[in-house]
Amino acid sequence: AAAQPAAAGKKSKKARAEGSAEGEAAVPAVRLFSRDGAAVAEEVPNAAAWQDGAVLHIGDARYRVERNPPALTELRLPRSLLAGFPVCPKVSAEFAAPQHCLFRWFREQRPAGGGDAAGEAWVETAAAERVFTPSNALVGLRLKLRCTPGDGEQRYGPAREVESTGPVEAGPGACTFDARHLYTKKVCGHGSVRAVSYNILADSYAQTEFSRTVLYPYCAPYALEIDYRQNLLKKELAGYSADLICLQEVDKSVFVDSLAPALDAFGLEGLFRIKEKQHEGLATFYRRDKFSLLSQHDITFSEALLSEPLHKELCEQLAKYPVVQEKVLQRSSVLQVSVLQSTTDPPRKLCVANTHLYWHPKGGNIRLIQIAVAMSHMKHVACDLYPNIPVIFCGDFNSTPSSGTYSFISSGGIAEDHEDWVSNGEEERCSMSLSHPFKLLSACGEPAYTNYVGGFHGCLDYIFIDKNALEVEQVIPLPSHEEITTHQALPSVSHPSDHIALICDLKWK
Repeated sequence: AAAQPAAAGKKSKKARAEGSAEGEAAVPAVRLFSRDGAAVAEEVPNAAAWQDGAVLHIGDARYRVERNPPALTELRLPRSLLAGFPVCPKVSAEFAAPQHCLFRWFREQRPAGGGDAAGEAWVETAAAERVFTPSNALVGLRLKLRCTPGDGEQRYGPAREVESTGPVEAGPGACTFDARHLYTKKVCGHGSVRAVSYNILADSYAQTEFSRTVLYPYCAPYALEIDYRQNLLKKELAGYSADLICLQEVDKSVFVDSLAPALDAFGLEGLFRIKEKQHEGLATFYRRDKFSLLSQHDITFSEALLSEPLHKELCEQLAKYPVVQEKVLQRSSVLQVSVLQSTTDPPRKLCVANTHLYWHPKGGNIRLIQIAVAMSHMKHVACDLYPNIPVIFCGDFNSTPSSGTYSFISSGGIAEDHEDWVSNGEEERCSMSLSHPFKLLSACGEPAYTNYVGGFHGCLDYIFIDKNALEVEQVIPLPSHEEITTHQALPSVSHPSDHIALICDLKWK
């Protein structure tokens, strides 16, 4: 409980010292009075005594009692602000929720003489929403946000203000996702699910010297910076109005400070799973008013292979090939599995899986082992724990449609003599026949490419769906080849990643 002073009177230190020296009893009378002014008896238990609006008397001082008042614990604006791109503050509160807080946005006053130096005077904008999109008219001006925390029961705590560190900057103009947003203006109906899968390019990979000079030399250095790319990403993802978003290569700090607060403001709840040896991992977001989370069943492939009885047979087969086994166990790849329940039709449940398989071009054999572990684990969740619930399996599989991994996922089996078992030469052959029980289909088909960099382009990303339970309503077209190659390759000033998001609308059969 917080006690707010109503009227305080206090002696000076000197007077108190003199009083105690004279042997006076300087202990003030302490009484608690209820809201209606009645004295609270001493034998009343704490929980009943300390009520909102009660008044605590300590000597001549009066304190109003407030139990668990709404309070902000964090209020932050992004470091980079672009005109035309949503500004999503990070809001953390106690006994309050961002959706119940009050937001007021201010812009700097332009100097009267029309010069460049903006003053310290602030002008309130018309926007009173949690997310604010600055117009081109605000380029060169800083923003200020005043937030008053609320708890949804008409109780509000003290307001806090935060100013942007820098001014609003000009945006890049047309982006690769603008035309796609024309298909996704609204959230789809309750019988449908819009799913997105997207490798967003981890900052830990985009910002290295190797990336700037070797991988993406064609990309303007400022466009590889995290703050710039986050502006593009938040606008892109918000504009898809998705129900499910599966992301790969998500830096932990990006999830916590940028994506989770931004997508929360657009109605999505986020789950994060980090790769143990790296600073990046997987994130799954689901629309709060369409789904609730029933359970999570994430695994690290290498750990699951060694410790779960489910994979005992595969583990024994793999032990015959120690070189390959060693490589599989060194990888920190993870599988994120979330079981969601429809909020409007509770018997409807979904098993949503998200992964990012080993990247090496010659690692087809490693990916086959990883995907075999993934399928066994998903079978355990979607057949044993929750019998017959449909599966949506998203990710960057680092596998083209001609690969063993793609063939295994879509056909349900793989032969011992498939060429991917010798993807890294005869000395690393590991032949085994594998199978899984799912009937899966690539919802977005087999695009010419989902990854487009200077030295490579190909289809590596998929949204696999359970074709017994789900069907494709529409696939949102990918950007045109002209849009992708406007700045040579990806990423670019108009596209935040080296991959392209896959988006499709699905419906229950």
